[in-house]
Amino acid sequence: MVLKPNPRENLAERIYRQLKQDIFDFRLLPADRFSENEIAERMGASRTPVREALFRLEREGYVEVLARSGWQVKPFDFKYFEELYDVRTVLECAAVRRLCEQEGPSPQLEELTRLWTTPPDQRPTQVGPVSALDERFHEVLVEAAGNQEMARIHHDLTERLRIIRRLDFTKPPRIDATYQEHAAILEAIAHRRVEQAQMMLKAHIEASRNEVRKITLHMLHEARAQGDAREFGTDR
Repeated sequence: MVLKPNPRENLAERIYRQLKQDIFDFRLLPADRFSENEIAERMGASRTPVREALFRLEREGYVEVLARSGWQVKPFDFKYFEELYDVRTVLECAAVRRLCEQEGPSPQLEELTRLWTTPPDQRPTQVGPVSALDERFHEVLVEAAGNQEMARIHHDLTERLRIIRRLDFTKPPRIDATYQEHAAILEAIAHRRVEQAQMMLKAHIEASRNEVRKITLHMLHEARAQGDAREFGTDR
């Protein structure tokens, strides 16, 4: 028996992906509220696939339903993100140790080295592309270590941290620093310097975490101020 495509399921998937991207791209900010009707009108869909998409996002921790007042993008939970960063550090340091213990060169790491030693005038400068490259750097480190379950867990962490990690690249100096730090970590791994590679990786992740803390607080303050200005008709 051949199952025919379910248009409603396909539409729910499309709405889910669009809303998730809106959150990652900050078109929907933390604590923003909206109704199912608003999303349905915007997407040109009925409320049923919209509700399916929202419940899926709720299960993943991106939105939450409010009693008698629709939905809201889940506010940042800094303790939750701190815990994710801790787990990420443990996984990536374990991966680095495994990489340093491997015999022979790794084609994946050689490709990363070519990418992260790109001359400054040839590097991307936009937040989206740089953030995506940074994500892949850390994911490839874990994938190249050869433990599929470790890579799966790390991929899930990466997606959950994406919304705040992108904020790290809103300052140009962080882009240059990321290239320098990634290249140094790869060099240490290539020379099998386990402790040095792990030390630099921990410092790199901690620098990112510190920048994200500052930028996130600033961003939420500005978003709240802009929301108040719109409410009282005093847009600047």
